[in-house]
Amino acid sequence: MYVITGATGNIGKVIAAELLSKNKQVRVLGLHNADKLNEFMAKGAEPFVGDVYDAEFVKKAFQGATAVYCVIPPNTHSNDFRKDQQKVARNYVNAVKENGVKNVLLLSSIGAHLRNGAGVVDGLGDMEEYFSELKNINVLNLRPSYFMENIFGQMDMIKHNGIVGSAMKGDLHIPLVATKDIGAVGAKRLLDLNFKGNTVEFVLGPRDVTYNEIAHVIGKAIGKPDLKYVQFSYEDAKKGMVQSGFVSENVAELFNGLAEAMNSGKSLNAHKRTSANSTPTTLEEFAKVFAHAYESPVVA
Repeated sequence: MYVITGATGNIGKVIAAELLSKNKQVRVLGLHNADKLNEFMAKGAEPFVGDVYDAEFVKKAFQGATAVYCVIPPNTHSNDFRKDQQKVARNYVNAVKENGVKNVLLLSSIGAHLRNGAGVVDGLGDMEEYFSELKNINVLNLRPSYFMENIFGQMDMIKHNGIVGSAMKGDLHIPLVATKDIGAVGAKRLLDLNFKGNTVEFVLGPRDVTYNEIAHVIGKAIGKPDLKYVQFSYEDAKKGMVQSGFVSENVAELFNGLAEAMNSGKSLNAHKRTSANSTPTTLEEFAKVFAHAYESPVVA
């Protein structure tokens, strides 16, 4: 039996759907509202509604599991984001230990190897560290690269300011991956259950790209071929994120920490691209999805 945390997320839903398509017993976890789990229930999944910040809920949710997929939901309004990440990670570790779960797939990230100095990723490094202390449990630390879906966060800036912008260098080459491809890799690993001990796997997308290239490809897709990328100062980037209302000051600082780690290259020095860790969905394919969302009317 498989337990999938974050089943309604971009990656979790792919994993859950693939397991269900193979007639596996699946328990899907969701927050507060069972209605969001209906699509999985219709395919035979067992719904489990609750909060992974609640240790007792997680213990109950992991009962009887052969394998679990663990993702830390981002609380972007937190005033202590890393502490929140650590709380959820400890809940997962304790639930795995108490229930004797033997196989764990963790959603981590590139940069987690640093443990400190990668901003929002540091809490994922903490989770990796906690699980590394467990004995006789198979743990696969899945470290995807920068999500293509992060580019959706640029939509308002494009519409209102006519630019793409962040604190990252415009000519910095970064691996860019679609979340559906991460889900596909995760589902395959859970179906095979052939990972042993504590291991790491990178998921890097088809190629490295720069934000200058991202702006060009996205701009072409939305009919703005002259769309440019602008690198912001860390201070201006922080102000913009906080003023947007989507993140707290603490989280904005941690996003800047990630940008600094990317700009310096230190979060990008633990992986080597291979055919095995390169996934198929291209930036150009994602740009079509972005363009459709960009052109869709806003529903109040």
